[in-house]
Amino acid sequence: MNKRVCILALFVLLAPAVRAAQEPAAESTPGSTPAFYPVPELMTGFNLLYQQKFTEARETFDDWKSRNPEEPFGEIALAASYLFEELYRQGVLTSDFFLNEKKFLHGIDGKPDPDHMNHFREALTRARALARQRQKTRAKDPEALFALTLAAGMESDALAILEKKQLDGLKRMKEANECAKQLLALRPDAADAYVAPGIANYIIGSLNPGYRFALWFGGIHGDKKLGMAEVAKTVENGRYLRPFAKIMLALAARREKQNALAQTLLRELSEEFPSNDTFAAEYAKAMGLPVPAILTR
Repeated sequence: MNKRVCILALFVLLAPAVRAAQEPAAESTPGSTPAFYPVPELMTGFNLLYQQKFTEARETFDDWKSRNPEEPFGEIALAASYLFEELYRQGVLTSDFFLNEKKFLHGIDGKPDPDHMNHFREALTRARALARQRQKTRAKDPEALFALTLAAGMESDALAILEKKQLDGLKRMKEANECAKQLLALRPDAADAYVAPGIANYIIGSLNPGYRFALWFGGIHGDKKLGMAEVAKTVENGRYLRPFAKIMLALAARREKQNALAQTLLRELSEEFPSNDTFAAEYAKAMGLPVPAILTR
């Protein structure tokens, strides 16, 4: 398979589920499901990630998971901190990357930081172990499914974008598909999860007809318009991943020449996270303004 076909895993931080059946949500209480109810400490940690304060975010996540050792989401958050740091460091979450067809199809130039990748995979291993432990007593435990979806999706991104192992990334994406379908069937209110099928739909829909035809035989379909609408659901109601959904929707809007939408989202991000150089630079680019000199040093 041409490796460009496999880049459909690009940016799929949560991994896609192209369609999910809508069934009644599982019963739960706020304190029992940190993945579905905002925990202030975890919200603080993710906000630190969006401020590019990765060390501080990891300290926050480490403190929380030390007091909640049975929760897989603590390890997922820690893994996300390493992946986000590497995506920022490599310039992936920018229009320079996203609008460049060569990079968009083939991934980063160079190699990712090996220490970041080792810590990332160690956290994923622990998260999967905790999730599967929960599944021993409840096979369709929503918290476990959310963790497994995120783990496979993040690893798919790391393989395809950072390590340029597109075939391996596609395998992880398929694994995440199944988990995400089950998750959204149980918890259609899991707003953070909608960014997954949204990005998948958009990326697949952006491929040329020949690639989309090849994927169609594997039961994978894409629709750019639907994809952007799904990402917008996370922008509207997401918890931990709302800012991530905003930057992704803004970059997609720039590709689609929807300049007003891109400008609005990037302005909101730059105002909410003024210390994030990436958001400030992307807002300047979307407005047709010079990138602030301090950001180009």
